[in-house]
Amino acid sequence: MAAMTNRVWSAFNPPKVTKKDDALKFGILGAASIAPLSLIIPAKSHPEVIVQAVAARDRSKAETFAKSHGIPEVKDTYQDILDDPNIDCVFIPLPNGLHYEWAVRAIRAGKHVLLEKPSTSNSTEAKILFNMPELSQPNGPVILEAFHNRFYPSWNLFKSMINPADVVHVTSNSMIPWWASSKDDIHFNYNISGGTMMAMGTYNCAALRLLFDADPVECMSCDVGAYTDGVHDKCDYEFQAKFRFPNGGIGEASSTLRGGTILKPSFVTVTTREIAVPDSTLPEDQEKFQTQILTLNGMIHGVFWHRIDVKTKFEIRSKDTGKVVKKWEENESRKAYTFREAGGEFADLPGETFWMSYRYQLEAFVNRIRGWETQHWVDGQDSIAQMKMIDMAYEKSGLGPRPSSSFS
Repeated sequence: MAAMTNRVWSAFNPPKVTKKDDALKFGILGAASIAPLSLIIPAKSHPEVIVQAVAARDRSKAETFAKSHGIPEVKDTYQDILDDPNIDCVFIPLPNGLHYEWAVRAIRAGKHVLLEKPSTSNSTEAKILFNMPELSQPNGPVILEAFHNRFYPSWNLFKSMINPADVVHVTSNSMIPWWASSKDDIHFNYNISGGTMMAMGTYNCAALRLLFDADPVECMSCDVGAYTDGVHDKCDYEFQAKFRFPNGGIGEASSTLRGGTILKPSFVTVTTREIAVPDSTLPEDQEKFQTQILTLNGMIHGVFWHRIDVKTKFEIRSKDTGKVVKKWEENESRKAYTFREAGGEFADLPGETFWMSYRYQLEAFVNRIRGWETQHWVDGQDSIAQMKMIDMAYEKSGLGPRPSSSFS
């Protein structure tokens, strides 16, 4: 408990570092509550990053936000940030329905874009955004959909323990307690692309794709609880979707923003097919088989707490009759709050125990902009595939994909 307390305190109060003369200057579009966690706190320990400016629809709100977080400049409008030649990058934590417009505007202005997930309202917008010609130009803008958990050591260790060819079933779940969200939250405004699948649920859907290492061929079912009135109409507050993947495997994703009173950690569980295991100690007429169930608890915010549980089931059988001679289970648990702790292929990668997933993400974003080596990334095709999957689920649910922006 003491180690966890110290780690979490350090994550929110990281050591400040001296900024380099050519540090990248970031502007934030919107005084969003997620911005401190996603960018402002991680930037404190990154010598290559300065959070320079913020703009909000209400300037007084932006001024209060800037004062609270030590941001030097307040701009009157989002466009003023894009027009400022001293701003190198923008972070876009706006409501989902505004992601596409302001990401396109930022790229046209030559800014690098750190874009909150989901990247857009639907796959049509995603295809346009991530295929913008500016992105393929030499030294063109860099855009990253901010799936921060994919940069954290525990996720990468977990993923490395799994051979996608052996995966037969994946299930992933997340929840927010009922008291932590309100019907009036932007998550439940259809006009700005609200819904649980567009919020926490996007992590769960992504986990399926990544662990099967494939895109689903079908959404078999998608059961939802959804509002039916006013701007909330067609906004799901909970969902459970089942997908079929190219190898015949099944993936199930679920999430709720109206969960029980007690917060439960997000998780993903993988079940593998039975495989033969070489064992030179066995008699020639026997063979050994194994199946595994692997679970990553604390999938989304690993810095707070996580644990990888691995259950391996073994059977020794007669080659002639198939009769089970012996069977047993072995269980192990692992954790990885740094890549050093993950070990193996990850041991030399940078990171500290106080680095949140957002700090690892920021490291990768800066490295990509600078042209330095980047170990983990979310590319444009990945982001397009993610929105196709979300659209597929919304279509199956009967709610339909989220509406496209009128911006062009």
